[in-house]
Amino acid sequence: MSKAARSSNSNAIIAVACVVFVATMVGAAYAAVPLYQLFCSVTGYGGTTQRAEATPVAPIDRTITIRFDANVAQKLPWSLKPEAGSLTLKVGETGTAFYKAVSKADARTWGTATFNVTPFEAGPYFSKIDCFCFTEQSLAAGESADMGVTFFVDPAIAEDPKLDHIKTITLSYTMFPTDPPANKPVAARVDDKARTKQQL
Repeated sequence: MSKAARSSNSNAIIAVACVVFVATMVGAAYAAVPLYQLFCSVTGYGGTTQRAEATPVAPIDRTITIRFDANVAQKLPWSLKPEAGSLTLKVGETGTAFYKAVSKADARTWGTATFNVTPFEAGPYFSKIDCFCFTEQSLAAGESADMGVTFFVDPAIAEDPKLDHIKTITLSYTMFPTDPPANKPVAARVDDKARTKQQL
């Protein structure tokens, strides 16, 4: 094989390797976010809360105060504020809180909420049964809505001596804009279901 042919083959191998490397990095970048979210949801890392299907059998004789915080990303023309600043309940007791969202847009807009709790180490023990953050939310121009979250603090927190000092947990939401869903109806809000339960 001539020197020119060997050089051409070498260049081709390098080019293919570069393409494979770039494709791998792009794929890793797209996979990183869902993998990180999965890791956080499983471990509670970074204050990520848990999702529960049922409440504990009974609360325990320890109270804890839940503080509520809300923020809205700059590109979403909404306001979001907790209707109550805090709620004190027993560990294992179910609580429901509402956030009032108001659209300042001149057309229908969509948003989704990210969330965490502080201190971060309380994340694995803070469980949500139902939450407006589980689905995308939509508001018409000038519309307001009460968006609810139903939650409890797992009694297992009492078995972790490193968390004996925790008397207050802050639940924080940040709303971000999302694209309109394609041919999907607007999801029923938690507040509708929660208000109905309260009336029964």
